[in-house]
Formats: sequence, C-alpha cells, structure tokens
Amino acid sequence: MEFQETKRLRHYSNKQKILLVGEGDFSFSLSLARAFGSATNLTATTLDTHGELERKYKNGKANAEELVRMGCSVVYGVNVHSMTTNPSLGHSATYDRVIFNFPHAGFDYGREHEIKTIMRHQELVRGFMKSARVFVKDEDKGGEIHVIHKTEYPFSEWKLKTLGVKEGLDLIREMEFCLNHYPGYSNKKGNGGYSDSSFPVGKSYTFIFTKQFFY
Repeated sequence: MEFQETKRLRHYSNKQKILLVGEGDFSFSLSLARAFGSATNLTATTLDTHGELERKYKNGKANAEELVRMGCSVVYGVNVHSMTTNPSLGHSATYDRVIFNFPHAGFDYGREHEIKTIMRHQELVRGFMKSARVFVKDEDKGGEIHVIHKTEYPFSEWKLKTLGVKEGLDLIREMEFCLNHYPGYSNKKGNGGYSDSSFPVGKSYTFIFTKQFFY
C-alpha cells in the first residue's frame, strides 16, 4: 500500500514496514500508529497470550484492540528466538525495521551484575538478532534492526556490538533514546508481580544494526 504523505516519528515512518517484538502492553507500537494515522505496515508481537496480556497489563487489551482497528497486525505467543517458524510474520527480508525495546531475560537468574545473569540476557539478544536477521531487508534496501538498551553498568556488559558481529550484523549508529519522544509509550517490567510497572530507563540508546554483506 502506498501512502500519499510521509509521516514520521523519530527514526520511523508510515512508509516503512515495521516489526516490533516483545511489546509488553503494546504502547510503543500504538505511539507509532497514532503518529502515522494508520498502522497497516506495522506488525506488533508479544510472547504473551491474549489472557496473559489482559492479566499483566491494565491497558494491554485496549491498546491491542486499537492497533487492530487502525489496521495493525497483532500477533501473540511469539518467541524472539523462533520468529522464523511463525507464518504470521511473513517471509525472509520482509521488513524495513525490526525493533526490540529493552530486551530482558527476566528476574529469576540472579542480580543484574552477575555473570550468569548477563550471559542469560546475551543469549536472549543473540537469539533475537539471529531471527531478526532473516526478516530484515538488506542494507542496500534500507533494512535496519533496532535494539533500545540501557548503556550504564551492568547493562553495558551485554556488549551488544560484539553480539551483533557474531550474528552477522554491523552496528552502524547509536542514538540517544528519550521516552518523551514517543507519546503514550510506557515501558514495562513485563515479569513477575510488577509486570505493569515501569522502570527508569536512565541513559539509554537505540542501537542500529544492518546485515553484514558477507556472512
């Protein structure tokens, strides 16, 4: 579908085909859709089922329903490690942008600074990158993978650039992330008894990756 007018919100536009994963209460997706005035090129996914979404987030169901009304595809039960097996997400080299905001493996593995916890987070991100690489378009066609992530210790120890290289991705840009750039977005913990609570994003950046030409 071709749009008459280009509408943008920061790094994203209504002319891009966008896949968002790990979407919490879908408020980030909805922020983009409202800015664009339509979400026909936007696919938002979550690991949760319909019931889990409603149970964990007070606005989750309403946000998902609004996205559907705006033409967005909302897909439940999507594991970022196995996205390539999900027929609802289309074929390879489908998307202009694949986005994962604040990836986190959960709170059951120890303190954030412990090596075993950092390794668990790295495993999550590498699995995402491997799957996302299949779906994103080549660099010469404008394809980018975005990971929004905290950069202060211990999150800096995740070494996103190194993880990307191991999965055939080049880090081409880092851009400071500000919550207030995305009206209506409420970042969520997404795990445990405080799933619907937000967390301080502190110093965070959007890490922008493209496919390595030779891999």
